[in-house]
Amino acid sequence: MEVKLHDIGEGMAEAGINCFLVKPGDFVKADDPLIEVQTDKMVAEIPSPASGIVKEFRVAPGETVPVGTTLLILESAGKTTPIEPTREDKRESKSPSDEPASLISGIYRQVHKRILASPYTRKLARDNSVNIEDIAGSGPAGRILDEDVFRYIEQSKSDSSQGIQAETQHQAKIEPRSPEQNITIPFRGRRKQIAKNLLYSIQTIPHCTHFEEIDVTSLIEFRNELKAAGKPISATAFFIKALSVCLKEYPIFNAVLDEQKEEIRLLEGHHVGIAVDTEDGLIVPVIRNIQHKSLPTINREMKELTEKALNNKLTVADIQGGTFTISNVGPLGGSIGATPIIQHPQVALVSFHKTKKMPVVNDKDEIVIRSMMNLSMSFDHRVADGATAVKFTNRFSDYIQNPKMLLLELI
Repeated sequence: MEVKLHDIGEGMAEAGINCFLVKPGDFVKADDPLIEVQTDKMVAEIPSPASGIVKEFRVAPGETVPVGTTLLILESAGKTTPIEPTREDKRESKSPSDEPASLISGIYRQVHKRILASPYTRKLARDNSVNIEDIAGSGPAGRILDEDVFRYIEQSKSDSSQGIQAETQHQAKIEPRSPEQNITIPFRGRRKQIAKNLLYSIQTIPHCTHFEEIDVTSLIEFRNELKAAGKPISATAFFIKALSVCLKEYPIFNAVLDEQKEEIRLLEGHHVGIAVDTEDGLIVPVIRNIQHKSLPTINREMKELTEKALNNKLTVADIQGGTFTISNVGPLGGSIGATPIIQHPQVALVSFHKTKKMPVVNDKDEIVIRSMMNLSMSFDHRVADGATAVKFTNRFSDYIQNPKMLLLELI
């Protein structure tokens, strides 16, 4: 039986092979993990479609292969019996024809432990040049946890002799280079898919970006009141809820353009994607049905999804179905504006920038110090006009300058 790479994500075209979770000769049951792969959006495990014996691999770690590629050959359990792993110092007497062809290779004759660990834990070990087979797991059934990896790293550092050995065995050798020598970075996986999606979006959608300046002083004061009462809510949660309220009034920005049917579909659910900057690139998990959720619920789900994104633990369901996207780059500092690219086939994206105190003239012609934040809103000019975008951001500004108005939406 050929086990092939199938589409495990929205629009997935290819995946990188991270590592094997089994070896030739292993007996596996249906749904046992076989290979760990890296898509443009997540790390995932390819499960076994049936019980059987792993015969041979058709790919190698580090390769990037398209959907439909045969990953390995699985022999039906009814055809043979599990092959016991052989040791280097004591081998069973077998003729070569009795053994799987791939076992002849010396690399597969090594005795491997069956490792229980999540994809993120495995990545954590790889990123720190640690052989995960050397780590003793403290979880159920010997499962290796994140803290086991950290403990192993600390123990290696504390022992000088082990540290020298670990440096020799596990760290990448860095060859001295001349000033003229260039450094190359692989352009594949998530970075390549991000580039492909952005290129398609910018070539398909006539982008128009509207800029606005919003007074967030009252929001900051209200958040401080909530924090003092033991109910902390992030500013981004307020932004998301306020945008959802505005989308009810201006549903054209929560829509999809179907050019073939020559229609614009106004979508009922407000499924807001949150752009998260990770080490592997930008990824956008989605909070669903914002229109029905309270501020505390939005705040909690947003933090949970952000944590999963940073730890590479997002599932396919976490990243699918977004209808509107936000990007809060303000906490990074230094950003006063941008022209964000829309997530096709969505219609709009809003980016929030740095907040800073500055003198402002109020309605009484008095100069006062207020906390001001810049906002950039990119929208599909085929679907909406600039005047509608201005009305949308003006309404959003009303809610942010009077955040207690949002409480009326929660009744």
